[in-house]
Amino acid sequence: MTYLHKSISGQAIQLPVGKVVCVGRNYVDHVKELGNEVPDNPLLFMKPATSLCDVNDPISLPSGTLGSCHNELEVAILIHSPLKGASQNECLAAIYGVGLALDLTLRDLQTKLKSKGLPWERAKAFDGACPVSGFLQIGNIPDLQSLEFSLEINQQLRQHGYTSLMIWDVASLLSQISEIFTLLPGDIVLTGTPKGVGPLYADDELSLHLHDHFSLNSRVLG
Repeated sequence: MTYLHKSISGQAIQLPVGKVVCVGRNYVDHVKELGNEVPDNPLLFMKPATSLCDVNDPISLPSGTLGSCHNELEVAILIHSPLKGASQNECLAAIYGVGLALDLTLRDLQTKLKSKGLPWERAKAFDGACPVSGFLQIGNIPDLQSLEFSLEINQQLRQHGYTSLMIWDVASLLSQISEIFTLLPGDIVLTGTPKGVGPLYADDELSLHLHDHFSLNSRVLG
């Protein structure tokens, strides 16, 4: 199924589908969870448009012997106008809306790649690696740094985060990203994941919550 940007109510958003810019290690608890060091600058990597899929649809995990596939729940930012060398205020003005996404990660493969100093794309950028919700327009979000979000798997809490605990806040992230490469209309920025990452299994039932705003359910294909 072809991915299209949608509002949280399911209506199509008239923006092209672009790249996904991901921010690693933006929550201290997750950095410690994986035994990593807190970076001096945002750790950036990308997923292609082909990684995008609707999180409301059943999630298909990669087949074969690639090891475990982990959940990483993140607040997602949809961009509606170009950003290049932009100030923080310009970046905030360029946000269309806010959603939730799963940065699916082949953890065993990522660990192997990291140990050899190799890029992560094989573990992070495969087809379907970024299930994403619909987007709530930014006017409905009073404060980007006061959001609470969580993931339950089989009715058990797996991840729970607050954007107030980000190392780099949304405006700072977007501004720093725009200094490196241009963000275009329809691009999505994933802002980092809190602790609680872990393996997904066939038939898992998922509940994603952007507290005070929306909740949705998904499942992993059997």
